[in-house]
Amino acid sequence: MKPRSSHQTNRALTLVEVLVVIAILAVLVALLVPALAEARKKSQLISCNGNLKEIGLSFRVWEGDHGDKPPMQISVTNGGTMELAKGNNAWINFAVMSNELSSPRTVICPADKTRYYAANFSTDFNNSKVSYFVGLDAVEPEPSTYLYSQRLLSGDENFAISGVPVKPGLLEITTNSQITWTSARHQFIGNIGMADGSVEQIRTTGLEQAIQNTGLATNRLAIP
Repeated sequence: MKPRSSHQTNRALTLVEVLVVIAILAVLVALLVPALAEARKKSQLISCNGNLKEIGLSFRVWEGDHGDKPPMQISVTNGGTMELAKGNNAWINFAVMSNELSSPRTVICPADKTRYYAANFSTDFNNSKVSYFVGLDAVEPEPSTYLYSQRLLSGDENFAISGVPVKPGLLEITTNSQITWTSARHQFIGNIGMADGSVEQIRTTGLEQAIQNTGLATNRLAIP
């Protein structure tokens, strides 16, 4: 018996069909990449928000053991940072709270590409391992007022004053300061932790209002 022959042939893709497939894939990639990048930015913003909430809680716990005052309002001789909190020593305010903070990774914003995680809070910890400012005036006044909750405790430090990015050290912001976010990190959005432990996402258009809401003529921030 003769074997049956098949009339079917294996047809390869033509050059035009291959080019069409490649073009379709290129379009899909072009559509997906921006969406993935945007999702990543949102994830980093949320993670940054979570870091500042932990920082705010750590301050509150530390204050509970030190007369309801933050480190920058307690003398060094009593375990605080009052004499060292200014200038280029922003990091030291976090170092004294090493028992309250879960990890040095907490003080690094995931969108900050200029700094690196510290291995620990002692031998490997300095301003280059910190992404967040510390508000030196985040202390509850006597008698307690609502304005205390609006004082700046910590947050993203990528500020610009009159269009000029701020440098490490003591930053004094008045109600007349033309303060904005830079394009770094969260694209003109930033997270700020308040003295009561809450955290707010603020666009660059709302920064000046946030400063005014503190009720202070001058806000002093330690910039790492």
